[in-house]
This record gives sequence, structure tokens and C-alpha cells, in this order.
Amino acid sequence: MDKQDDTNNGAVSRRDFTAGSVATATLVATAGSAAAADVVETDVSIKTPDGTADAAYFHPATGKHPAVIVWTDIFGLRPSFRALGRRLAAEGYSVLVPNPFYRTAKSPVVTDASTFDFNDPASRAKTAAWTGPINVAGAIEKDAGAYIAWLDNQKEVDTAKKIGTQGYCMGGPLVFKTAALSPRIGAGATFHGGGLVTDKPDSPHNLIPKMKANMYLAIAASDDDKQPDAKDKLKAAFEAAHLKAEVVVYTGMAHGWTVPDMPPAGPGKPIYNKPEAERAWTNLLKLYKTSIA
Repeated sequence: MDKQDDTNNGAVSRRDFTAGSVATATLVATAGSAAAADVVETDVSIKTPDGTADAAYFHPATGKHPAVIVWTDIFGLRPSFRALGRRLAAEGYSVLVPNPFYRTAKSPVVTDASTFDFNDPASRAKTAAWTGPINVAGAIEKDAGAYIAWLDNQKEVDTAKKIGTQGYCMGGPLVFKTAALSPRIGAGATFHGGGLVTDKPDSPHNLIPKMKANMYLAIAASDDDKQPDAKDKLKAAFEAAHLKAEVVVYTGMAHGWTVPDMPPAGPGKPIYNKPEAERAWTNLLKLYKTSIA
């Protein structure tokens, strides 16, 4: 895979911060189809070992469907991720989008991420407060176990099918932790996942031998420029574990390119790229249709 070019330095700095904060955002478009009108959206509360998580649950109005857990980026459960949940449910899935920061605050912690200023120290301090509790060892595994159990008790979920999970930015490592936790997970996808490969023993890529899921990893060119060996280590780990996985660098894309409300890198420098976000969405659906549907 060729090295990619990207000059969006503002995007890289955000990626660096997020990866560091979490030790470690969403291709979203509001579906305008008739299917979208048949999607049921409900705010739910889910008991976990550490408390009660607020979440949004989406599913087609009738029938049983494969389940999907969506892990958000650092801005959490908000309108853009609700739009994603509706769109994915319209494709025939029962979708849970939890608030990953429920230990700290109810969602939304941010309503419109495009207004968030990473250059403001006070704003950066807020993200550290949100993410601190989920960095505790075992925290996400406890959450993921609770979400899987909750989904398997919903009448709209087809428990004969595997569960999918997808994550954005900081959600990338959470996908790895979820896939490694349970054989119920049959597919996992990450989009500009932060900190998937580190030099620490608890690096997310070290969890690959525990996974039983087919995987799709969409990497921003700006992230690949920063850590060009990560994709090779990921591919080698998946191969050694005999897992079906695609690790793809999206040429010219900045970290966060699949998230419509991602803060701009600067005046006139949007990060979201709709054509490439739609390409990533198509590949996500292909993964689910061949792995959990």
C-alpha cells in the first residue's frame, strides 16, 4: 500500500489528542427513503456493572434483525450519530448507539461537534473528563457485555445472527475490545480509529488473536502519514489470527472524514468528505451483509 499525502495539519493534531486521551467520528446522512420512515427510534437506559447508560435504539418497525453496536467518537451520542443509527436501521439492522460517557454525564455532551474548539484549553479539559472513566481497565468490556446482553433480550433482534460493531476515532479501540470480548460479534469496522497500534502491552491490536469477527478498517491518509507502519502491523496480526480483514488507507482523507459535523481544520478546510464517506458506508454495508445478515 502506497504512502498517502495529506497536508491537513489541523486534523492530525485532533487525531493525536484523541488517541492520547483515550489511549486510543461517522459517516452520516439522513436517509430520505421510505424505509427511513419505518424506523423506530427510542431512548433507552441500560444497566451496566458501573451504573446506568443512556443510549439510542433504532430498528425497523417490524421483524427481527441482526444487531449492531455503534461506538461514537470523542463528541459522543448526538444528532449526527442518531442520524447514523436511523440510516443503518433503515438498512435492516437493530442498532444501539450508547453514550460512552454515561459515567460522567448524560448525552449529549456536545450537540454539534463543528462548533467545538480543540484549541481552547477549557474545551480540551472537558474531553479529558469525559474519557477518563472509560480508560479504566475493563470498563469498556463491562459496558460491551451489558449492551450485548441487552440487545439479545430485545424482540427486534435476531439472536440467530451475529452482532456487528463499528466505531469512529476513539471508538476504534472500543470495537477491538468488543470483538475480543464475545464470539457473538461477527463483524467489526473502524473509521479513522485512533491508537489501534501502540507500543504498550494493552495496545488494541494485541487483542486480535481473541477475535472471531470479520473486520474492515478504514484509515485516514493523515493518520497513515503519522504512523505508516500501523497498517502493516494490523494486517500481519489479522493474518496470523486467520481472520478475514481489510485494512484500507483512504487517499487524501483527513482524520474524521466520515463525520458530517466534524470541526473544520481551519477556514475553508472541511474535514468531512461526502463522496469518500459514502464509499466507506458502502464498504460497511458489504461487511455486514456478508458477515452478520
